Amino acid sequence: MDINTKALKKNAFRVTKERGLTASRIRVPGGHLDAKYLSQIQRIAENYGNGTVHITSRQGFEIPGIPFEKMPEVNAALQDLIDGLEINQAEQGAGYPASGTRNITACVGNRVCPFACYDTTAFAQRIEKAVFPNDLHFKIALTGCPNDCAKVRMHDFGIMGMTQPQLDPDRCVSCGACVKACKKKSVEALKPVNFRPQRDERRCIGCGECVLACPNAAWTRSDKKYYRLTLLGRTGKKNPRLGEDFIKWVDEDSIIKIILNTYDYVKEYIDPNAPGGKEHIGYIVDRTGFEEFKRWALRDVKLPEIAEVMTPMYWKGVKY
Repeated sequence: MDINTKALKKNAFRVTKERGLTASRIRVPGGHLDAKYLSQIQRIAENYGNGTVHITSRQGFEIPGIPFEKMPEVNAALQDLIDGLEINQAEQGAGYPASGTRNITACVGNRVCPFACYDTTAFAQRIEKAVFPNDLHFKIALTGCPNDCAKVRMHDFGIMGMTQPQLDPDRCVSCGACVKACKKKSVEALKPVNFRPQRDERRCIGCGECVLACPNAAWTRSDKKYYRLTLLGRTGKKNPRLGEDFIKWVDEDSIIKIILNTYDYVKEYIDPNAPGGKEHIGYIVDRTGFEEFKRWALRDVKLPEIAEVMTPMYWKGVKY
């Protein structure tokens, strides 16, 4: 059977090593879904694939062993999943309309974890609605706190939860538990002054360890949600590297706008002769210079007053 592999990949199917067989890639924004969808994935795997399912490194599912001629039937069978996970779609029953922007990953977040500063799944789903579908190869990951369980610094955009801890002096009993916790578990941003904890705003990373350690609820998380945005981590053959801090104490609206602006920047500067029509964002920034990327990224962005923008930015990493 002749097959247009470019169209196949755009439809979120994979070219595999087995002739005539493909694999369907299923998006799960934020890595969280209702358990009822697992039985639907099972049915698709048993009816159209080889009966197995791969849980991907990006928190989605991949169903291998699907014959090319069964792809339209698989797309139709995926519709309940696509609807249930609220994936943007141009045409019902046609499966996924793009595969460039990879599934948005997230740690479990504050729905479960006491260390998390925000609902990672909800924010991941909000980003998904804003950016998908798109054919550009972006990787976005979210983590609830600076522990970074989701390894967000290995992504193009890493979103790390922060909180601006608030102290109620009337509840503080000067026990020192917060100071000890910050010293042992974080960055030693608290010190006792006249028997009361004093926070060094420049040093604080917004982890919330003081909130968790306080036995009298004197420390609380801020009502406003803040984030650390890291940029342009990557694996790969040529120059793997970790993402670097771009903005501390940034808000959700600004992050989404920066990501959307980056799509415009990449469309303007991507090398049309790159292998497979793809060029990693990091290599484009290396070519154009960080200041040009920053000019595009911050276009029409209204940052919170406490936001700290890092400039200039330099990336390290292994060179081959």
